[in-house]
Amino acid sequence: MRNDSTFTFNRRTLLLAGGAALLVPSFMSGAARAVTPAEIKAKGKVVIGIQGDNPPWGFVDTSGKQDGFDADIGTLFAKELGVDVEFSPLAVANRIPALVTGRVDILFATMAMLPDRAKAVQFSEPYVANTIGLVAAKDTVVKSNEDMGKLVIGVPRSSVQDTQVTKNAPAGATIRRFDDDAATIQALISGQVQAVGSNMFYVDRLNQAKPGVFETKLEFSRLYNGACTRLGEKEINAAANSFIEKIRANGELKRITQKWMKQDPVNFPSSVEGVSFVAN
Repeated sequence: MRNDSTFTFNRRTLLLAGGAALLVPSFMSGAARAVTPAEIKAKGKVVIGIQGDNPPWGFVDTSGKQDGFDADIGTLFAKELGVDVEFSPLAVANRIPALVTGRVDILFATMAMLPDRAKAVQFSEPYVANTIGLVAAKDTVVKSNEDMGKLVIGVPRSSVQDTQVTKNAPAGATIRRFDDDAATIQALISGQVQAVGSNMFYVDRLNQAKPGVFETKLEFSRLYNGACTRLGEKEINAAANSFIEKIRANGELKRITQKWMKQDPVNFPSSVEGVSFVAN
């Protein structure tokens, strides 16, 4: 299954995950025009797409403020540009559409760097890593991918977990797709599913609800997340790369990673197969 939304504007169609084709109104092509740092500075704010309900990556705190790892990174990016920040909380499947249609200027939204996505958006250099796996109750027997065939597995629709579970599960596995991470986690807690495709924080979130019950059964991949801008927007891509290099060097990335991930940043690769860090 395709990992996220893939877009083509030929014949005014928008191809979404799952193969459904929707007509794209003509005004959207205008909304997705190039945005430069100078234009962002002129309007006085940068609109950042972020996940709205996926702690510790991005979530809304009790005061109604956007918080989390990506929120801290996005706030620093706005400071680097010298503008205010406006966060736009997005569901997993809405991240690329929000960027391509011009609703947001840039994504700091747990965007794993994958070749299919790189056809639709421009990635920056990576700034954080994530491990994708399968989580279930400790008494659920899962020792290999083949054991997934006996399970009902939940995943967030159009997410990396969706892609990895679909890729690794054998025929016979039942995969149920939910709107976001929170709904997927709740499905496991409530017994709607027996396992879930997970990121590196699912076990902690599940064990907050049912302490000591859940564990990681399988690990599928390590992925790297980057900021995303629209294809061909060279100046904002260069600004994002310069910013990421700066916070790596000055210790800000380490501080934020330790704050939210409880670990130091990983050694980031100089390249990711099928993904360019620099806009053409």
